[in-house]
Amino acid sequence: MDEKITISNMVSRIKGSVSLELAKKLMDQVEAYARSKGMACVIAVDDAHGNPVAVHVMENAFLVSYQVATQKAYTAVAVKMSTMELSRLVQPGGTFYGLEAMHDGKIVAFGGGVPLKIDGTIVGGLGISGGTGEEDNDVAVYGLKVFAELTGQS
Repeated sequence: MDEKITISNMVSRIKGSVSLELAKKLMDQVEAYARSKGMACVIAVDDAHGNPVAVHVMENAFLVSYQVATQKAYTAVAVKMSTMELSRLVQPGGTFYGLEAMHDGKIVAFGGGVPLKIDGTIVGGLGISGGTGEEDNDVAVYGLKVFAELTGQS
């Protein structure tokens, strides 16, 4: 693994957001993991405001995965939790039932989106799409471990 990213270059000039440099390093390792699982994914990284920093489309990824991955990254930032956790809360009778129908359809509630945090503060979101919700969540959780390593939090 490359040298750890320093505090000064791990966030963009927009204070508190994932930098492009960090997003690319994260996506490289997430892609390798997805490939080892036999998956062809789209990997999206958003900043702390839910805006795209980078999107990587693996060869043979589903066309629909682009929009799904970007929406998962956005959702993780917007609701400040993983999309897997959110999926339980939007079921009939759940606290957030109906949320998916709001916000111009940008909210996704199935596994594969996670908020990226540094010292407990959300600095971005990671969205994975290419498999089932559970498979995408597995890749996203791996991405959290990589993110922690890259930012010296492990």
